[in-house]
Amino acid sequence: MKILKYFAFCFATLTANQLLAQTDPHFTQHYTYPMYMNPAMTGGSDGEYRASAIYRGQWGSISNPYRTTGFSFDTRTNKNLALGVNVQNQSAGDGGFNYFNAAASIAYTGVKFGKDDNQRMVFAMQFGVLNRSVDQSKFKWGEQWNPITGYNANNPISENFAATSATTLDIGAGALYYDTYADKKANAFAGFSVYHLNKPKDPIISSGSTDLNTIPMRYVLHGGISYNISNRARIIPHALYMRQGTASEKMIGTYLQYTVNEETDIMVGAYYRFNDAIAPYIGFDWKNFVVGVSYDANASKLGAMARNVNSFEISFSYIKRGKTKSILDFIPCPRL
Repeated sequence: MKILKYFAFCFATLTANQLLAQTDPHFTQHYTYPMYMNPAMTGGSDGEYRASAIYRGQWGSISNPYRTTGFSFDTRTNKNLALGVNVQNQSAGDGGFNYFNAAASIAYTGVKFGKDDNQRMVFAMQFGVLNRSVDQSKFKWGEQWNPITGYNANNPISENFAATSATTLDIGAGALYYDTYADKKANAFAGFSVYHLNKPKDPIISSGSTDLNTIPMRYVLHGGISYNISNRARIIPHALYMRQGTASEKMIGTYLQYTVNEETDIMVGAYYRFNDAIAPYIGFDWKNFVVGVSYDANASKLGAMARNVNSFEISFSYIKRGKTKSILDFIPCPRL
């Protein structure tokens, strides 16, 4: 059974680009890793700067499951510019598959309109590198199996990769709208982003120049409303649509944020990823620290194959704020 799972993983990895399916990792707590969702989210915190980290463990019932870690840092300047960097790494499988991405984002935040300039637009670009690699020495091929003697790693094979590691330039762009009017009951935000604009090549799959070895562009559309229930509580329903190649992801969610005192907020909510999973979420915001935990309970047929061992995420952010904060501090920034 372990060998079957291994070959299933190899097949999925090797055919991902040929089918033009989704190759990028994804997160349930997508707003806590903002520049991976939209570079226009750069500088979108209620502080001078923000440092964030997120970890996702997926399909823990298989050997060497998916493990994805992301780190980001962003800050605003006094020149209507925001700057940020994000680094991400995903590893999975007995074949040593690894996905690494590092990028820098720059956002222009000076577009203001409406009454008292309370309507805002942000436009951003992102430039970075993307690396995908496998460890060919860890693969087991059919030619290495003998029906009588079994597996022999020294048996010669005819299989070969065009390359076992590839690093390429990666470019993305995004736009974001949000409403900062403090006296409104509801404040809306929405954004759109595109990644892999330069259509980077992945020679691990093929050494040719066709679309078969091109990483497909990833499109993200997201938005929501921050609705103030009282001076202590607000509810934030939001939605996300992401498409890459032939694969798409649709997710909705909502959570309640309640201000306990000047230093502490608690957050409780849930996400639903269509045809995939339900993910309860809980978090707290204490002084300059924000921590969130979610668990994807699989709601599709994949749950039985994964023996109901689902996905877990934990996120951590440090936001450099002043000594005190109020719930109104969260309205000008399009964050969860």
